[in-house]
Amino acid sequence: MTPEAEAEAVAEPVAEPEAVARAALTRVLEPGDRHGGRWLREFGGVELVRLLTGPEGERGQPGGVGAERLAGYRRRAARADPVRDLAEAAAAGIRFVVPGSAQWPSQLDDLGDARPVGLWVRGPADLRAWALRSVALVGARACTPYGAHMAQTLAAGLAERGWVVVSGAAYGIDGAAHRGALAAGGATVAVLACGADVAYPRGHTGLLDRIARQGLVLGELPPASHPTPSRFVQRNRVIAALTRGTVVVEAAHRSGSLVTARRAQDLGRFTMGVPGPATSGLSAGVHELLRGGAATLVTDAADVVELVGDMGELTPERRGPVLARDLLAPQTARVLEALPAGRPADVGAVALASGTGTDEVIGRLYELHSLGFVERQGDGWLLGRRAPDGGTDAGASRRGGG
Repeated sequence: MTPEAEAEAVAEPVAEPEAVARAALTRVLEPGDRHGGRWLREFGGVELVRLLTGPEGERGQPGGVGAERLAGYRRRAARADPVRDLAEAAAAGIRFVVPGSAQWPSQLDDLGDARPVGLWVRGPADLRAWALRSVALVGARACTPYGAHMAQTLAAGLAERGWVVVSGAAYGIDGAAHRGALAAGGATVAVLACGADVAYPRGHTGLLDRIARQGLVLGELPPASHPTPSRFVQRNRVIAALTRGTVVVEAAHRSGSLVTARRAQDLGRFTMGVPGPATSGLSAGVHELLRGGAATLVTDAADVVELVGDMGELTPERRGPVLARDLLAPQTARVLEALPAGRPADVGAVALASGTGTDEVIGRLYELHSLGFVERQGDGWLLGRRAPDGGTDAGASRRGGG
């Protein structure tokens, strides 16, 4: 197959020339470039490429930037080779998805002029369908064992409920989130700050290959592009916009994960935080989000789904275990509470302590005896040695206070 034919096979069938032009522009415009986004909105991809590669001084040149910066755009445009990029992407199993195509997640349009020019996507799944039911899990790279456990558990719980887990494939919380979803046999998406064919970090090469087989790996940058600090920051806006909500598991005060959370909040997405130990600096940023009302506290997948899910997907009522004494009638419980700890009491003393008639106390005591709460000792009654709730005696909780 010729490079031109391969390009046609990978470029979006809707407005194919526009897809090829946008592939070229991923070599020209940095992610999140609002000037480039405005030009795309005004001219369209095909015309913008023509203006940037045509004679200098031509009428209708893109405006809003200085001459030196515009010259930089033009130099990049002159070197762009979208046919080669699309052919190399096809050879690596990567397709190029553009706005308006069948697989484009329309929620990315909420980014306005900072919307991606297009997305290079590796993996078999339908990006648009997956993004409609997705949650971002982000957090610290140098996470604690607690943070890794929470990220993996949350991701597995979300995957088991049919949600797609989105993260950035970094070390720490990101990697734990991806692994949790994969271990549960679920779906996960890695959003990269480099080309979709570049394994970054290098230690996650195997993980990224597995995600590409079972999920999706995507990025805004063309093949062989490498990450930079600014590209990591801009990558976060894609994670925030792509998903229904963002969960921050661990983050220090200056963590990039907080950038993702704030972008999610600005976009009207749900922002959630997992609390950590009060003494942990890696949870300080999360606690600040929670304290300021910028995020909702969540502790498991059910909490997350209640926020981002459809109507009726509610968290089960949370309460402690139901004890046998909780099931006693109020009058019976009052008689049980009237029995002193460690010594027997006669019926009259129990009736006086409980404010109940003698005949009724006798009936309640026999009921408690049949349930194993009390024992009879001569004419007296005392608390049973083995409580039905598993304690050493029925009065243990009362003696312990609380």
